[in-house]
Amino acid sequence: MIALIYGATEEGGAHNFGTLFTLSDGLGPFVEPQSTSGKVGVQIKILGTNLTGATSVTFNGTAAVFSVAESSLITASVPTGATSGLIQVITPSGTLSSNVPFDVVP
Repeated sequence: MIALIYGATEEGGAHNFGTLFTLSDGLGPFVEPQSTSGKVGVQIKILGTNLTGATSVTFNGTAAVFSVAESSLITASVPTGATSGLIQVITPSGTLSSNVPFDVVP
């Protein structure tokens, strides 16, 4: 989902009566871990778009315990058995994969 912001100016335009405009954030759906590495059991933050209603978070295919803190923030614990790779979040609008791999460290 792309957000649009609408606004108006008091001056400007063809007759200096102001103008109306829209601004798009241009972001498509995404998820991005705030840490790119961590040990098993460590809790990390995952930023993204439209995360409300998420039903699954996996670390390279291994299911994690998670909580949706806000529509743009999930906290998740690196699960036992996880290996390095992408983080995936399943939301009502589809499956989102992290834009960077997560490295599980010993």
